Amino acid sequence: MPRQYSMGGRAAPGASAPTGGGPRGTPPPPAPKNLRERFSALRNLPPFLRELWRAGPGLLVADVALRIVRAVLPVATLYVGKLIIDEVVSLLRAGGAFDSPAAALASGHFDRLGLWLGCEFGIAVLSDLCGRVVSLLDALLSERYTNATSIRLMEHAATLDLEDFEDSEMQDRLDRARRQSAGRSALMGQLFGQAQDAVTVLTFAAGLIVYAPWLIVLLLFALVPAFLGEAHFNAQSYTLNYAWTPERRVLDYLRQAGASVETAKEVKIFGLNAFLIERYHALAERFYAANRALAKRRALWGSAFAAMGTVGYYIAYALIAWRTVHGEFTIGDLTFLSGSFRRLRNLLENLLIGFSQLAGQALYLDDLYSFFEIRPEIHSPAQALPFPRPIRSGFVFEEVGFRYPGAERWAVRGLSFTLHAGEVLALVGENGAGKTTVVKLLARLYDPDEGRILLDGRDLRDYDLDALRAHIGVIFQDFVRYAFSAAENIAVGRIDARGDRPRIEHAARQSLADAVIRRLPKGYDQIMGKRFSAGVDLSGGEWQKVAIARAYMRDADLLILDEPTAALDARSEFEVFERFKELSAGKTAVLISHRFSTVRMADRIVVLEAGRIEEVGTHAELLATQKRYAELFELQASGYR
Repeated sequence: MPRQYSMGGRAAPGASAPTGGGPRGTPPPPAPKNLRERFSALRNLPPFLRELWRAGPGLLVADVALRIVRAVLPVATLYVGKLIIDEVVSLLRAGGAFDSPAAALASGHFDRLGLWLGCEFGIAVLSDLCGRVVSLLDALLSERYTNATSIRLMEHAATLDLEDFEDSEMQDRLDRARRQSAGRSALMGQLFGQAQDAVTVLTFAAGLIVYAPWLIVLLLFALVPAFLGEAHFNAQSYTLNYAWTPERRVLDYLRQAGASVETAKEVKIFGLNAFLIERYHALAERFYAANRALAKRRALWGSAFAAMGTVGYYIAYALIAWRTVHGEFTIGDLTFLSGSFRRLRNLLENLLIGFSQLAGQALYLDDLYSFFEIRPEIHSPAQALPFPRPIRSGFVFEEVGFRYPGAERWAVRGLSFTLHAGEVLALVGENGAGKTTVVKLLARLYDPDEGRILLDGRDLRDYDLDALRAHIGVIFQDFVRYAFSAAENIAVGRIDARGDRPRIEHAARQSLADAVIRRLPKGYDQIMGKRFSAGVDLSGGEWQKVAIARAYMRDADLLILDEPTAALDARSEFEVFERFKELSAGKTAVLISHRFSTVRMADRIVVLEAGRIEEVGTHAELLATQKRYAELFELQASGYR
């Protein structure tokens, strides 16, 4: 039964699709509605720290240790400064004139002052050194994290079903996850910076509590409104970016369409540049307007909250000065307290605002972790069967029906036929008849919604999924043109044999791609396509020969060619299929083509119409029935008369 994405699977027939529901696993995280929900995103920090630990435990330990050292240095600097000022005031009160600096130093009166100056110099050097090393460690750890997360994302994406990637909402989630895998490295520096500032705040607060604990209360009163305001606007920013994910994908697509080698010819020939620029500009301006409105509100309220903090600081400064005049504090105490209060105010403001920003950044981790929670529906069973070698009886379709997620029309329904072992079966039909869907079902890129497919008498779902796909060689008409070397473009058919050059060249000779590749400047080592500067592109027909070589590289038990010669001229098509007929001897094969000169070589032909089987037979038998196949054959033949 057709299914629609939701919490656990697909929905009932008739459910609308691309806009409704979400990919399997957990639903996409909703935008936060209140302060508690906004800060609940901090639950993402423990798994984030665990991933940092896995990425580089030694780097993480060294980074944290150095940050702890850096955290206490500002307090130490300020306190040593207080001691220096008090010592200078003491020397001034003691009087005493010296003829020269040498005489003053020799008197011993300045020994303590020299000690404190030396301490402050040492702290300054240590602080600078720690800062540079921490920056280095941050950069290295960030790179390790980004690489590890990107690999994990690709590994997880490889486990998902094809229908996941054909769902627009899934594309949004994948796009957000991809951005977070590379964009959350800044969160690491922010998180560690917050922890470092927290330690510094505690040391400054300890000093203030000794002298004037009421200053802490005044600070909190001045800073809490700024913290709450920042928390609110961080959540608003996340909500805006979340809501605009589809539009951002459109912007990325328009950028690609307006300036890429794949579209350059048509953009120039059809004069599409103005159209693409206009559409991009209109959408970008809407996004800019939404961001601008939020930025204005944030700046307005942020200025008001900052002013409150400034007022609080100067009230405290005036009180400290008054108590110094009355002899309660020394000049050094005044310097230490005013400096501590100023630093503590800035640190607390940054800490509270940073904490809010940290919660905002952690919200984005929902996009990454929710993607990792998506689970495929198509997988190997617990007691999976090995793929049968050789295939004994073949594949049997029993009343198979399938409908793409969200589609109202069945792609195929009621299909019942047998693909015998060692048989070449051709699928014929007009566009949309269901030919490619049959291929996807055979390769278990999808599972039937109705009926079942048997392989040697056992349900296809009983077999090990990886083994099944490893023994099927499929070349789709929309095959991928990889920006790899020519050898690697063939080796993707059996990527674990990419170092086996004789096997690669043998596959190329079988598909007639060898002659094409040997004309390239670097032969099999030539980078293909125009994406990179050293790349060389091929014609459509030449690319198809390379793609067909992937099927021969696989040495599969079941060969499937979906419109494999669409870009080939008549002579090349004849040569390719003569070779295919020779090389597929003894193998099971499925051939999809609109050219009847090609399909007539098949042992049997299945004619599909609107997802149902209309005719089955040999070329001669189908011509004799004078039905759909004969009609289509006659229409094509008349074009050559």
